[in-house]
Amino acid sequence: MERIVIIGLGGIGSILCDKVSRFVNFKKDQETSITLVDGDYFEEKNFERQEFFGFGNKASVKASELRARYEKINYTDIPYFVDENILPKVIEEGDTVFLAVDNHKTRKLVSDYAKNLKDITIISGGNDLVDGNVQIYVREGGEDITPSLTDYHPEIENPEDKLPNEMSCEELQNSEPQLFFTNLGVATIMCWSYYNIKNKDLKSSEIYFDINKMRAHSTSREPKTKK
Repeated sequence: MERIVIIGLGGIGSILCDKVSRFVNFKKDQETSITLVDGDYFEEKNFERQEFFGFGNKASVKASELRARYEKINYTDIPYFVDENILPKVIEEGDTVFLAVDNHKTRKLVSDYAKNLKDITIISGGNDLVDGNVQIYVREGGEDITPSLTDYHPEIENPEDKLPNEMSCEELQNSEPQLFFTNLGVATIMCWSYYNIKNKDLKSSEIYFDINKMRAHSTSREPKTKK
């Protein structure tokens, strides 16, 4: 059975989970499970940049929506933010993890945890207002095939921000402004990455894009473990 985990169901993740589900439900013969993870709540102010049809915990609401549309997929919702205690209950050997969070500390936590697994794929996306990037971290047989999320990103290796469950309510409310089209761009490139990985045609480890410049470009680096 293929196991997919989607961590973060905000501007990127709320779009991504439907597109991945549609592809898996109608294109895959094997049994698939998708685990949705987020401790945040969808509110009316989020309608401008997030895709939900009801209010409440994002993981629970989105799982309910998707179950009604994609009957071949087994959904599990985990209504908590990821931390060191939750992570071992969320990610298993062989999982494909879509990481759609908005803080570097969570990215580092997930990347470091993945380094202790033999087989894991992480597709991590993030963005500012009009630009963003997607990182692809693949481990096979205990070896890094592509760089970890921290290898070439000191801002992730040494994060200055907090995990969401370490933030006050005021800090959680004061998020940076986001644009729906930019979120859509990140989600789309994460889907491209998943497709290429499944077809064993991965040629890039990171993709950058800018909607103002109307362009995207990719790069492929060696993992630092191989240097």
